[in-house]
Amino acid sequence: MVDLTSEMAGLWAALGPAPAHRARVIQFAAATTGEGVSTVAREFARLAAVRARKPVWLVDGDLAQQGQLDAIAAEPDRFGQLGKPAQASPDGSSFFAVTPAPTGRDGKPVPPARLLTARPCLGGRLWTTRFHMESLRSGHRVEAVGEPRYWDALRPHADTIVIDSPAADRNDMAIILAPFVDMTVLVVAAGGATASGPVILRDEIEAVGGRIAGVVMNRSTYKPPKFLSRLAG
Repeated sequence: MVDLTSEMAGLWAALGPAPAHRARVIQFAAATTGEGVSTVAREFARLAAVRARKPVWLVDGDLAQQGQLDAIAAEPDRFGQLGKPAQASPDGSSFFAVTPAPTGRDGKPVPPARLLTARPCLGGRLWTTRFHMESLRSGHRVEAVGEPRYWDALRPHADTIVIDSPAADRNDMAIILAPFVDMTVLVVAAGGATASGPVILRDEIEAVGGRIAGVVMNRSTYKPPKFLSRLAG
């Protein structure tokens, strides 16, 4: 079990509470695989859900390797029991596209939003998505969509929307979504970062109009090198 409650409380204080009139969208991203993005995103979403006025959504953006729901289900003492699945799109939009378009048993195209569900936990305070990759066949390709429609549709139903984006070394989702989220938080594993990776990702996100809110080390006892201190501001 990983409990980052105290660390996430510090991040929550640094970012400040969500605006009362509009849900904010926070993306967690890393330059390389293995930095601990999923753990940090999940722990932040849990803390935010406990403190939020409305439900918090944890969007598992790693569509090829879904893992957030399994991790939550493995800790019922911290997250509670999972509720029944529901459609995760309020208006039928999605933040990804599937090509070629999948078809149902009736031969008609299946909208991408039909492949994304969400289940509640923490008494309905936290909703976590799951993309049903098993519904696709060989040859299908899933890519992030660079538009705000899905996030704008979800905002009225949430206090905070947390995106667990896949690492930039195997997927460009973090860069594609950056202009449409309120902020991106970079995650760096203690002792595992090099100067180039996080800096390059920061520059790429800022180049497309995204905002970097800061850097999170996934071990609070680790003292970050000077380049990370400068990167975090």
